[in-house]
Amino acid sequence: MTAPATGGAAAVPPAPPASRKSVTGTRRLVAAGFLLPALVLLGALVVYPIGYSVYRSFFDQAGSGFAGLDNYVEIFTDDTILTAVKNNAVWVVVAPTVATALGLIFAVLTERVRWGTAFKLLVFMPMAISMLAAGIIFRLVYEQDPDRGVANAVWVGVHDTFAESARYPKARPLPVHPLEAAGGGAFVTKEPVRAGTPVQLPLIGVAAPDMPEDARPAKPPAPGGDGVAGTAWLDFTRGGGGRPNSIDAEELGLKGLKVEAVRDGRVVATATAGADGTFTLPREADGALLRLPESNFREQYNGVDWLGPSLVTPAIIGSYVWMWAGFAMVLIAAGLASLPRELLEAARVDGAGEWQVFRRVTVPLLAPVLAVVLVTLMINVLKIFDLVFIIAPGSVQDDANVLALQLYRSSFGTDAHLGVGSAISVLLLLLVILVMFFNIRRIRKEGRR
Repeated sequence: MTAPATGGAAAVPPAPPASRKSVTGTRRLVAAGFLLPALVLLGALVVYPIGYSVYRSFFDQAGSGFAGLDNYVEIFTDDTILTAVKNNAVWVVVAPTVATALGLIFAVLTERVRWGTAFKLLVFMPMAISMLAAGIIFRLVYEQDPDRGVANAVWVGVHDTFAESARYPKARPLPVHPLEAAGGGAFVTKEPVRAGTPVQLPLIGVAAPDMPEDARPAKPPAPGGDGVAGTAWLDFTRGGGGRPNSIDAEELGLKGLKVEAVRDGRVVATATAGADGTFTLPREADGALLRLPESNFREQYNGVDWLGPSLVTPAIIGSYVWMWAGFAMVLIAAGLASLPRELLEAARVDGAGEWQVFRRVTVPLLAPVLAVVLVTLMINVLKIFDLVFIIAPGSVQDDANVLALQLYRSSFGTDAHLGVGSAISVLLLLLVILVMFFNIRRIRKEGRR
């Protein structure tokens, strides 16, 4: 018989198993009660729409007839939707890569500059702008008119610095004039010219702003000489009353107009018209045809058609990179700040240059952060819609089309096909799940290390 314990507190008997089960069940009920509203919202706003979209993707446009896989087949056979698929592939490859690369460069360089924090703020600031506002901004930036579009204003300024603009971009002869088109924008005399016989080169179509300020009234060339002399002038009298092929009192000379004497396809002499339009060619021009080269009439350079069919997708990707490079920079800078500095200093002590330290030490250590940024941006661009819809003009939206935009176009409007729209949404869902699957696998592998 065991003696009762003396001194100290009496031992508490363990709770019976039934009581433990009751407490555990109560806790589960409380947890379920707190989770139930979130689960209901998740089911109503996420699970049900996904399930219905999958179901609807197997029906025809009216929704009354079963279509099988026809809607999915149309995704990969319709030219417009195929363009969207190809553009999405370009987006997924180019936009995240460029944004991540720029973010890495900015993050590394801002560590070495005095005003690094201010620079990071400026680069990150576009993230505070909505996609709608950014789209409107870049729609104006990419305007074809250099007076409105910033991109073309810069481009035209650089171009005009190194390339001379044509003096008379829209000048042309009348049918009754002694000139005819020579191809490529040039004009040539209909008959060979002769020494001692004045040559008349009348043109029309020169706007008043294109006329040189120091142009003077045209006059016939001075007589004499053994060369070929002539006059190039604007054969137009304000208010009417002038005579074609005749130099009238108020008609101005085409100063700076280039004239070439061509024989057997070879230029034998050149001249430039003076302020009164007169010019003189040497004796070699006798019997040759006079040509006004296309450089006189080349259309004024108006910049690049950024929103044309060939450049619209790269232009929109550029606006996306402008917005999201700051996001990449901030995340990479946070990862860069956590790197062990002793490793970088050890590499420098061992004789490694800055480029070698960056390529062989910094980038490998930042690989997990770079992967997170890259995957996040890939998921983001798979769903890109706002920028494309706003920036791309209606005439080139088919060329800039992406899956999210095509989903909108197929699902709404008078000619909507909800079956195809649902199939596109399912395809987008599968692509996002695929990217997330690889990201989860990567995270698990890193967790096991």
